[in-house]
Amino acid sequence: MSGEPFFTRKFGLTPFQVTHNYYLWQLVTYIFLHDTNNFLHILFNMLGLWMFGSDLERVWGSRQFTKFFFICGIGAGLLTVALSWNSPVATIGASGAIYGILLAFAMLFPHRIIYWIIFPIPAWVLVSIFGGIAFFSSISATGGGVAHIAHLGGMLCGFLYLKGGGLASGLKWRYERWQRNRLRKKFDVYYNDRERDDKERWRRWR
Repeated sequence: MSGEPFFTRKFGLTPFQVTHNYYLWQLVTYIFLHDTNNFLHILFNMLGLWMFGSDLERVWGSRQFTKFFFICGIGAGLLTVALSWNSPVATIGASGAIYGILLAFAMLFPHRIIYWIIFPIPAWVLVSIFGGIAFFSSISATGGGVAHIAHLGGMLCGFLYLKGGGLASGLKWRYERWQRNRLRKKFDVYYNDRERDDKERWRRWR
């Protein structure tokens, strides 16, 4: 731990620091730190946030989406601390929150087709694969330096929040209302164009 950068020691999620020194802010600040030697990590996190978070934010609104992001990120941190409360190893990154967003996307748009590499896969299948990989990696002897427990924690907190508060049904209703309003606007535009064309043809006939 002494060889870690200052920001990682102070603001990365180190279970020992949280449980013994009460560095509770680390449950939030670790989300915003990433390994500077692993550019692909932050790239894929930001890509996932954009790909899956954009639709969620459109349906939920920015405030609810931001709240959900932090609930999943903090929940992932809490599970990490609970399962390795004496560990001196710091966890950094927003992957736990991103996995929560993936789960929410699959719950709200289960049949949306996602192209993984070149394969078209329904959202719920793709997220199930990611969850399975995180689960089996977390119980294996080699984690490859990836915080799979945080991934599972983000998904678990996202699921409990959506299901436990009855939020999923409400969000689905809001999404369906948003779809109806969009279709109504398209119909209004089509109807107005048709009515304008009919009036124009009638004027020319006269």
